[in-house]
Amino acid sequence: MENRNDMSQQQPLVLILDNVRSGHNVGATFRLADAFTINAIYLCGITPHPPHREIRKTALGAEATVPWHPMATTEEAVNKLKEEGFYCVAMEQTERSLPLQNIPSAQRAQPTALIFGHEVWGISPQVLQQVDTCIQIPQYGKKKSLNVSTCIAITTWEWRKPSLY
Repeated sequence: MENRNDMSQQQPLVLILDNVRSGHNVGATFRLADAFTINAIYLCGITPHPPHREIRKTALGAEATVPWHPMATTEEAVNKLKEEGFYCVAMEQTERSLPLQNIPSAQRAQPTALIFGHEVWGISPQVLQQVDTCIQIPQYGKKKSLNVSTCIAITTWEWRKPSLY
């Protein structure tokens, strides 16, 4: 099947994993990064990186197709990307978070770093102070929580959606 989308017209989109502890979640992130032509993944703090058995099991080879960068801290990754002109967005439920679907297309049309946090503790407060904005996925159940790899998939799809059609 021919891919009719010209992905060369997309703005750079990178993912930052802030102390995501599960190799399975990291592997799933590599797979979806390959699917949505993510430019790079920044693996920060305790986030495992290849070669890693759990990553390999869920990434199914995508860890070899998506550029990745290990970083000692997420703050370091955010600083680097901001210096390169990236708009830095934290996926976190805060008082200032905007619903994902309400992000203006003008913001989606610039180089963006999407930041996702630890499976239990979320994104560190230090990183939240650095970002340009916070977004969240509206949820209607009692838990108000999603697995980080599910959250990454929904957010990446929504962010890339305007250029997919």
